[in-house]
Amino acid sequence: MSDDILPFTPLIIIGAGRSGTNILRDTLTSLEGFETWPCDEINPIWRHGNLFWPNDEIPADRATPAIRKFIRYQFIKYWKASGRPKYVVEKTCANTLRVPFVDAVLPEARYINLVRDGYDVVASAQKRWQGDFELPKGSYFLSKARYTPIRDLPVYGYKFLQARLKMKAGKSEHLGIWGPRFEGMDQMTDTPLIDLCALQWAACIERSDAAYAAMTPERVAHITYERFMSEPMDVLNGILDTVASPDQPFTDETLTKAIAGIRAPSPGKRAKVAPLLSDPVRERLDGIMTRKGYEL
Repeated sequence: MSDDILPFTPLIIIGAGRSGTNILRDTLTSLEGFETWPCDEINPIWRHGNLFWPNDEIPADRATPAIRKFIRYQFIKYWKASGRPKYVVEKTCANTLRVPFVDAVLPEARYINLVRDGYDVVASAQKRWQGDFELPKGSYFLSKARYTPIRDLPVYGYKFLQARLKMKAGKSEHLGIWGPRFEGMDQMTDTPLIDLCALQWAACIERSDAAYAAMTPERVAHITYERFMSEPMDVLNGILDTVASPDQPFTDETLTKAIAGIRAPSPGKRAKVAPLLSDPVRERLDGIMTRKGYEL
């Protein structure tokens, strides 16, 4: 099968880390005809051939014919292994910083732009950076290693162990770099962690928004985490109407089952997080939040 023709539609979820990308992916893939990789993300596949690019903002011109062929082949291989579904869903959060690169690799892709309140993301991301969440089991790492190019495995293993050892030795307050790496992030060694989390969220939103401006509207479904959690049936129907076209409409019973585990979001963390941010960072967040329709 030629990599120039995909017999399925890649459905790419674009959202900053801790924005609800997991629950959105799981909801979609509970529907017939939607499948995804049996691991959290496939960043090693996206970065293959650009492993030593200094951040996740890989430009579109780095999608060389060889890299494009490699990534498309991984999608085709998974499509075959998962029963040849109509949609292959993918949600690597670092793609928020490189949507034009993703689009150069998968020009037939459709996108779901998922945005969550920046203050809530900062509160949750800070815990991730500090390693406060329970470490995943060995099976989690094995599933990710399964989709890491073999020749890239030593590099990822070394980086992970190095970050863990530094934190254990008290040389770092967090796990090196967590989540999408924006340009200049590595040099922000003196930036307070909470500001760094906020700047990371801001970069993800700004870079992806700039990319959508160059796309036709019907290729992107724009949703917020808060509305998805509060009105999941309406949002799910909107996604299906905008970027997906199932062979047969799903029944209300099927959709109700898909959203059964979704609950309304808890109160936001703005009052707790805002006073801890530096003034310029808080102003940047507020500007983005306002543009996104959030009430401050």
